[in-house]
Amino acid sequence: MAMALIDAGPLVAYYNAGDPWHKKVLTSFERYRGQFVTTSPIITEVMWLLRSNYQVQNELLVDLSKGLYYVESLKYDDFARIADLNTKYSDLPGDFADLSLIAIAERLNLEDVISLDADFNLYRRYKTHKFNRILLH
Repeated sequence: MAMALIDAGPLVAYYNAGDPWHKKVLTSFERYRGQFVTTSPIITEVMWLLRSNYQVQNELLVDLSKGLYYVESLKYDDFARIADLNTKYSDLPGDFADLSLIAIAERLNLEDVISLDADFNLYRRYKTHKFNRILLH
């Protein structure tokens, strides 16, 4: 089964009908036939960004409870890798949620990412490998 990392932006757009990306993300999610993989820092960021509507937050939480998204737990070694990445991308600056995706991408050998952030054009797995950004159409 195909697996793709999913960043906060597309998740916010999916659950927020007023988001300019909502329709494109909705269509892309419906067409995708793989497993979405994310991290707890991403979910925390999404919950914060959706904080104005607890009902929308609860839609996300129910979908999480159904396994719509696989939330990969961070391991001890991931935090060391995130610290390295934080130094490497200090000029962006890299945020914890994005860097957590890079760490699990390396550990799980994932290269596809669904993100609205241009940062994933700059981030590298294993220092040299680009991410395949899945474009939303």
